[in-house]
Amino acid sequence: MFRSGPPFLLVTGGKGGVGKTTIAANLGVELAALELNPLVCDLDFGLANLDVVLGLEAHRTIEHFLRGDATLEECALDTPFGMRVLAAGSGSYEMGRPDPRRRLRLREALARSSARIVVGDSPAGIGDDVLDFAVMADRVLVVTTPEPAAVTDAYGVIKAVDSYARDQGVEVPTPEVFVNLATDAGEARSIAAKLAGVCERFLARSPRLVGWMPRSQSVLRAVIDQRPFVVQDPSAPPARSIGRLARRYADLSALRGPAGGTATVSKASHGVGR
Repeated sequence: MFRSGPPFLLVTGGKGGVGKTTIAANLGVELAALELNPLVCDLDFGLANLDVVLGLEAHRTIEHFLRGDATLEECALDTPFGMRVLAAGSGSYEMGRPDPRRRLRLREALARSSARIVVGDSPAGIGDDVLDFAVMADRVLVVTTPEPAAVTDAYGVIKAVDSYARDQGVEVPTPEVFVNLATDAGEARSIAAKLAGVCERFLARSPRLVGWMPRSQSVLRAVIDQRPFVVQDPSAPPARSIGRLARRYADLSALRGPAGGTATVSKASHGVGR
């Protein structure tokens, strides 16, 4: 964990295409609506697309910070959606290679951020650039879909986080689960129950279902338009799902303020009352 500074929520998933970047981006918008000054970071250093999902043009990225060309705060991009975004580069072989010194430097800078909560959008898979950030997170949100391969890979992420934490000698909270593209609440609960059953049997961990989102044309349109769906269609079921998720994680801001103090949660603006 950061131990000081803002709490850190990592959004991850074992399989590409489950929607974790879209969920992280829209979650950031909803946390901003709760006046939590979130910083949403693209942690896929080699193939980033958080800025693309939001239709943003980032002139400075994490790569500029890691090269020493700018501070982290200078690289953080103000957005029309209330949160700041820390974009990453795309197509850089060097940045795509795992580097523990790079992760440590970024970790230390994020712990000094002025944000009240940091949301990390991780790469898919179980590489060191995923697991290192997972074991320092206050919460890990594993995104899956009902597709069997996605559920299998979600278990793989939870298993890898558990194993990595044991190797590092640290305690980590059990990752939580969000089911995307579910037919209904019953299917989401069924998927989560199967996943929890396997985790309980083999890992002695019981991941909780913390939300689900239906397949929706409003989300597809927003993705194509490169806009947050919580802004483009705030009354649709997917937007309400992310609003509930944001309110769940808003309490994390009370753990530590930006300087290690206690923060309070404001209930203003859109995302509340859904």
